[in-house]
Amino acid sequence: MSITPVPPGWWKMPLHKEEKIWISIALIWCIAITIAMPAWHFVGQQNSSQEYYTISAEDYNTLAEDFMEKYKTGTETAGDWEWDVVTPPPGSDIFLRGMQWKWDPILKLKKGETYRLHLSSIDVLHGLSIHPLNMNFEAVPGWDYVLTITPTQAKEYRIICNEFCGADHHGMIGKIIVE
Repeated sequence: MSITPVPPGWWKMPLHKEEKIWISIALIWCIAITIAMPAWHFVGQQNSSQEYYTISAEDYNTLAEDFMEKYKTGTETAGDWEWDVVTPPPGSDIFLRGMQWKWDPILKLKKGETYRLHLSSIDVLHGLSIHPLNMNFEAVPGWDYVLTITPTQAKEYRIICNEFCGADHHGMIGKIIVE
């Protein structure tokens, strides 16, 4: 087997017709995507709210505990974990906290009603993923991320953590019930 050496000055050689076509297609595609991404951010309806606040994990935990105490309607147990089930009134501020290794509390919401969902973590970074919807958010300690939500289907939604958070990450679950 012989290796053909690269001729000196190869970069000065003219491009073939096929190379020009593919370079042109790639360049046009890059420009189109570069324009489409920010444009879609402003016209797309998939964008989450841009409302967020700094808050200590301890203060957020206190707000979540007060919320759960005020609207608690029951408890639910699975394995070693116990969740408070809360039924807040429509239009209220609701709190969901991530902690190793569960989402707390279980929220019972009304279909067609709007809520302000406050999301944060009280220990480490967690990823909120609501199934079967394609919704993903990060719960970051020290930040209160506020989402305005209006459930449109009555069903039970599972919440999982999609950001590795420790040894029992695979078992980190929660629930939202829409009635």
